Amino acid sequence: MQTPGWKRLSRCADAFIFEPVNKQELMRAIIAQLVGELETFAKAARAAHAEATHEQSKAESKYDTRGLEAAYLARGQSRQAAELEQAIAKLRALPLREFGAGEEADVGAVIELYAKKDKSLYFLLPSAGGTEVAHNGDDVLVITPESPLGQQLVGKKKGDRFQLEIAGTRSEYRVAAIQ
Repeated sequence: MQTPGWKRLSRCADAFIFEPVNKQELMRAIIAQLVGELETFAKAARAAHAEATHEQSKAESKYDTRGLEAAYLARGQSRQAAELEQAIAKLRALPLREFGAGEEADVGAVIELYAKKDKSLYFLLPSAGGTEVAHNGDDVLVITPESPLGQQLVGKKKGDRFQLEIAGTRSEYRVAAIQ
């Protein structure tokens, strides 16, 4: 069985390559997802602010903290919305380029990894780590250079191998492609 987006080159288990990725299209999908999250946080922050300032949220005793809790919630959601706005601005300003054969992985690279027989696709970006989008039938996970995997990938070239321990499990990865 063949994974969507992967093209079989031979009968060998490692003989797969990932078809080229349209980075502009992928970036649009990531930004669209982040904008949706931003709208959700902004709406929630407005609702929490309205709750915090509502007349019925006024403390009736020193133990009544409903209004205070709503204010803390509104502040936290507003902070998350501001962080998302900054992430979106960074991504919109990021120049996307193609990485040539033999180039090292860096911000803006789409990286294909193998771990045993599992294949995965990552987009190394300055923000929005953890965002996952579907693109051409494949899941693409955004990682940042500060993440454990991102730290390992920066400077790696196609064919490089490395080990990474995640949740107590050590796995060996091979860089199959950098785009």
